[in-house]
Amino acid sequence: MKLHLLTNNPGAKNRRRRVGCGVGSGHGHTCGRGNKGMKARSGGGVRPGYEGGQMPQYRKLPHRGFSNFRFHKTYALINVGDLGRAAAKEIDSAVLVAAGLIRNSDLPLKVLGAGEVTQAFTVKAHKFSGSAREKIEKAGGKAVELTPSVPVAETAAAAKGKPASKK
Repeated sequence: MKLHLLTNNPGAKNRRRRVGCGVGSGHGHTCGRGNKGMKARSGGGVRPGYEGGQMPQYRKLPHRGFSNFRFHKTYALINVGDLGRAAAKEIDSAVLVAAGLIRNSDLPLKVLGAGEVTQAFTVKAHKFSGSAREKIEKAGGKAVELTPSVPVAETAAAAKGKPASKK
């Protein structure tokens, strides 16, 4: 495969519309823009959210309250039923990424309890659900809880742009 051999699929690329080539072309006179008005002008058009002078929806809705979005913790999730597909006795984020079971080894790992455990594993993760821990230990394995690399208080302070308090 070489770059000069690449082609579009049939029908994927349309010709550019040539406007302003006389009335007989079908795209002359107003060039397909209709008659007058803001949208007919060069560079014209309404901004996003504009509703023709009517009170816009975003101004009708209240903008108060708290959102946890900036502070929430995102985890890479795995079910105990999928751990057997990793083909290893000691399972951590790197093993799961190599097996294609999770995408990002940088995120903290959380093990959930859906599915059954048939073998004994040593699973290293940042969090376990109660049922996941129970199933792993019932099968003869170990659930090792890793400590977070950065304490939660420091991450919250960093999100606010303040240095962490030193006590």
